[in-house]
Amino acid sequence: MRARRSTTLTLIAVAALALGACGSPGSGGGEADPTSSGSSGLATCDPVAGEKLVVLEDDKGLQNADNIIPAVNKAAAAANASVIELLDTVSAALDTDKLIELNKAVDIDRRTSSEVAEEFVDTEGLAAAEPSGAGASLVIGAANFSESATLAEIYAAVLRTAGYTVEVRTIGNRETYLPALTDGTLTAVPEYAATLADFLNAQQNGADAESVASADVDETVTALTPLADAAGLVVGAPSTAQDQNAFAVTSEFATEHDLTTLSDLAENCGGLVLAGPAECPERPFCQLGLEETYGIEFADFKSYDFGLIGQAVRQGEAAIGLVLSSDGSLAADS
Repeated sequence: MRARRSTTLTLIAVAALALGACGSPGSGGGEADPTSSGSSGLATCDPVAGEKLVVLEDDKGLQNADNIIPAVNKAAAAANASVIELLDTVSAALDTDKLIELNKAVDIDRRTSSEVAEEFVDTEGLAAAEPSGAGASLVIGAANFSESATLAEIYAAVLRTAGYTVEVRTIGNRETYLPALTDGTLTAVPEYAATLADFLNAQQNGADAESVASADVDETVTALTPLADAAGLVVGAPSTAQDQNAFAVTSEFATEHDLTTLSDLAENCGGLVLAGPAECPERPFCQLGLEETYGIEFADFKSYDFGLIGQAVRQGEAAIGLVLSSDGSLAADS
């Protein structure tokens, strides 16, 4: 998984995702007995290989709401009144399926972020109705991973249609780009609601401050807004698009066991094999959360580098694996 969104993902063993190894890829043990049942009495559901992964809905809200949201320097927003309004049109147009397609276009189809952004703005009809930004220059920041770069290019493309002169600048991780955003070097950055809320909360209230994020995006943005204001930022409207931890199975496995949600999995399957990064068994947003929130029963855990988890599930080495909800490989035609 890409190195990014450090605060929340550190808590869930996905920050920078350079997790310390506690076993080699595929470690964890032998094959599940197809005729056995777990301690819950549920039949063991063996992995089913397949090319297509499907994400099971997190219907009990295990993960925090990491919805894409524009973060804008407060002074720049005041001086350029249409910036928030224009970036909010991007939020209104963007959902998780579209974000997956954008990531597929860049990460799998190898198109440039700027090309994909221009196409998205045209297809979604996001061009501004009037030149509200004529004569003003803005700088849109991006973190150093492709999704952020593509979103930054979309922000820039929309703002250019309003007459703004816009530069896109890749800065690095949040610890690097956030100071540039707060001091006005950057005008705006595509952000992630839950992670930004907890990052600013830790900055302002201490590293041990209790998380202010939740699975409810409205509650998360309500908590984020005053924290952003205190940092010299304003946030726009959140999109429905989310890039956060998710759990995927093959479509064949989902069909065989009639699954659409994680609750369905808990009700229908026991003795599961889970694939994840090395620290997953100890993390509340990974194996612990699946066990405690959903009551899912695991017979085995297999440790992989993040980028290899999806392939392990596809190859039938594990029944379910930790993925990103916006991974381009989840696209319908991938």
